[in-house]
Amino acid sequence: MGIPLNIDWHQILLHLFNFIILTGGLYFLLYSPIKKFIEKRDAHYRGMDSEANEKLDSARELEEQARERLEKIDQEIQEKRVKAEAELSEYTVKRMKEAQDKADKLISDAKASANEEKRAILDSVDKDIISITKEAAAKILHVSTDEAYSQFLDTAERDEGDGK
Repeated sequence: MGIPLNIDWHQILLHLFNFIILTGGLYFLLYSPIKKFIEKRDAHYRGMDSEANEKLDSARELEEQARERLEKIDQEIQEKRVKAEAELSEYTVKRMKEAQDKADKLISDAKASANEEKRAILDSVDKDIISITKEAAAKILHVSTDEAYSQFLDTAERDEGDGK
């Protein structure tokens, strides 16, 4: 055959056919399953990514809800604290008033008791003064009478002794 450059077209066609069979075989045996595996893997990771994003969105929503609840709870705590402080203040004022009333009652009772004791002591002192005065008056009268009598006798004796 007069093929230039010693090229055998049959050999080239056989090599080409062999290359096509090899390429087709490799495509069906290796490329196609690997491509399917990669697509499945890609779908799996995309699914995991979407699930993670959904969970992240859900977590953000839950976090926001938790913040709102915490703010409400903080407000409730603040309101209850204010209410408790008001009740405590009211209770303290009430107890202070009761204590003041008791103290005033005790003071008035003590004053009344002291006045009664003072009157009793003054009455007792008045009685003692009267009795001491009576005794003193009696002694004075008795002593002055005795003294006057004694002086009279002394003067009379002197006069007799003097011869008058």
